[in-house]
Amino acid sequence: MNEFGERLKELRKERGLGQIALAQKLGVGKSIISLWETGACEPTLSNLIKIAKFFGVSIDYLAGLES
Repeated sequence: MNEFGERLKELRKERGLGQIALAQKLGVGKSIISLWETGACEPTLSNLIKIAKFFGVSIDYLAGLES
């Protein structure tokens, strides 16, 4: 798992969300969350911004550039 995937999974679980629930809140397909978390694919910049805003964190945090 990549740094982004690990952080996404951690944030999702901290808020008690399943992958499907998070996908619905972000307006993305339900399988994409799993792909992001496992590192099989990376989010687009627009989706990265949505994720950061939803969780109230920076893109740098999601990318593992800050703790």
